[in-house]
Amino acid sequence: MAALQSTAITPEEHTKRMALQAKRLREIVITLILTPIALIWIYPFLWMVSASFKTNNEIFRSGTSLIPDQFTFENFQRAWVEANISQYFLNTALIAIGSVMLVVMTTSMMGYALGRYSFPGKRIVIGIFIATVFLPKGYTIIPIFELISNLELDGSLLGVILAQSGGANVIFILLFMGYFSQLPKELEEAAIVDGAGFLRVFFQIMLPLSKPIIATVVIMQFIASWNDFLLPLVLTLARPELRTLSVGMYAFRGEYFTDWSGMAAAATIAIIPVILLFLVMQRYFIEGIAGAVKS
Repeated sequence: MAALQSTAITPEEHTKRMALQAKRLREIVITLILTPIALIWIYPFLWMVSASFKTNNEIFRSGTSLIPDQFTFENFQRAWVEANISQYFLNTALIAIGSVMLVVMTTSMMGYALGRYSFPGKRIVIGIFIATVFLPKGYTIIPIFELISNLELDGSLLGVILAQSGGANVIFILLFMGYFSQLPKELEEAAIVDGAGFLRVFFQIMLPLSKPIIATVVIMQFIASWNDFLLPLVLTLARPELRTLSVGMYAFRGEYFTDWSGMAAAATIAIIPVILLFLVMQRYFIEGIAGAVKS
């Protein structure tokens, strides 16, 4: 009798078990719904990687199959050497790194000023920044090209870097502004008491604290710069050797023939740095997005 009483389930335990079973059932249903959606979502990426190991004939013969009949690495060699992807890869890396450094520096300083200080017309400045979100990017290509040409930087990597970094970057500014506005004022006051000036407070105290936002900006700007097509195309028309990966992909498309396997190999090479960067910085990226949503 004593044993039966000890194994009896109390109403509270019964309620907890029912809630746990309902939670597990909900997770199973969500998993069953999201799994096919996820497979459909990543299928184009998987097909691209698979096509990079096939011949052009096999791509059309095998259709949607993901498993090559015979793996070949000749596509990667042809893309890297003959199609000059190695030079385009270096150009893209230099442009992406340069634009990321400029964008992080400019947006963090603007976000710091807007998030930590009050001044007349602050709301108007923020409103003007937000209004630029609705400006189509294609409309700005002509003034950007004229500005870069007047600086005599067209046909140079520096011109492309400045063109990609010169946007309003409103989202990045708002991310920094929201983050800096939440930091306690005692940090600045203690640094000022110790003799730190404005720049030292910003670079040595405030900026290192914003690692999640920096990681978010680095990832988003790197992807935008790495995949940008229009600006590098316009600014490197006179110098094909300065093309980026996205522009260089057109080398695989001829008037009568398109090298689909070579293009797939080049696209696979191009996407590797983006995936590696995201894997390395994903923890900070998630923290930055979560903090932005919370703020």
